[in-house]
Amino acid sequence: MQTSISGNSGSGFIVASLVTAACAAGPATAETFTEALAGGKVKADLRLRYESVDQDNALDSADGLTLRTRLGYNTGGYKGFDAYVEMENSSALIEDFNSGPGGNGKAGYSVIGDPDGTEVNQAYLGYSGLLPETTAKFGRQRIILDNARFVGNVGWRQREQTYDALRLTSQALPGLTFNYAYIDNVQNIFGADVDMNNHIVNLGYTGFESVTLGAYGYFLAYNGGAAARAASSQTLGAYVDGGYDLDGFRLLYRAEYAEQSDYEDGSSNIDAEYMHFILGATVGGITGKIGHEVLGGDSFSGFETPLATKHAFNGWADVFLNTPAAGLEDTYIQVGGKLMGTKLLAVYHDYQAEQGGGGDYGTELNLLAAKSFGKHYSAGIKYADYDADGFGVDTEKFWVWGQVSF
Repeated sequence: MQTSISGNSGSGFIVASLVTAACAAGPATAETFTEALAGGKVKADLRLRYESVDQDNALDSADGLTLRTRLGYNTGGYKGFDAYVEMENSSALIEDFNSGPGGNGKAGYSVIGDPDGTEVNQAYLGYSGLLPETTAKFGRQRIILDNARFVGNVGWRQREQTYDALRLTSQALPGLTFNYAYIDNVQNIFGADVDMNNHIVNLGYTGFESVTLGAYGYFLAYNGGAAARAASSQTLGAYVDGGYDLDGFRLLYRAEYAEQSDYEDGSSNIDAEYMHFILGATVGGITGKIGHEVLGGDSFSGFETPLATKHAFNGWADVFLNTPAAGLEDTYIQVGGKLMGTKLLAVYHDYQAEQGGGGDYGTELNLLAAKSFGKHYSAGIKYADYDADGFGVDTEKFWVWGQVSF
């Protein structure tokens, strides 16, 4: 079992200082420092999951049973300060799989991206005394913006993606949410540190009835060798998202557009567009949606979202975690609802190239059933079946899990 704690000088300083800060600061309710330190809250989360992967290639089918454990402590508040520290461990009980980059010595198996490891998942100092409805966080933290298409925590995997960052969030102006973050390190789901200098800007406005307007700018600069720096990019985009109650049903919609180009030492080949359109309706507790998502390509590179929760998009088989150079068009139909308290969801994807005449990539079926039992317990099963036509190989995945959170 490996232990992963940030190793570069900037992020290492952040983590070290914040482990200390957790004992020296504390949401704004306590009258004394001692009360703040003692009056905090312990948080615990355990998720046991079985996953199988079967691909139509030379790799052996993969089977994995993993247990993810998180244990954290949030201090009470003291003069606007609080602190949070959280450890995370993932352990394989059945390890017939390749755990991905860094490896577990089982390269002959298909990948299940849940390597063994123990790490500082979060360690930050918070302050809420700057302005009304404004908070600042300094240290390793979870960041999820909008639908996590561009910045997320990859919460599906057992080891979470977190960020060494200074983040400012403000709702001081009516209807407006402003987020800014400077990120100098990303701790990814494999426990590796990605040395970066990122500026993240995100705005959302809810001042109009039944609609949210959003705009963002994500400026990602990789450090390290020339190959790493060449991936540096800037993405500017905007979206409108909402719904209207009509006679007997609710109409849902989303429209989003973004442009991506090179940033700092990024390759001049980075030049692509992103579009996502959704139209749907909710009737009698059942929601149906038709969506069309486009990640552009130019035969050199495709539109990329390196900080995203990618598993939530373009199919749960994870065939398109990296956008093909010819781009990707994902047209999908989604139907979901609840039956006896159980969430049910079915999604069908049709994938094509965005360039070169739109050649077929393949199709995919996703199925989900999940249920919560009270406040602390949940369980689910999930299935993904990718049928390759012109990209990748046939891929079938299955999951079953149970989770306890306090």
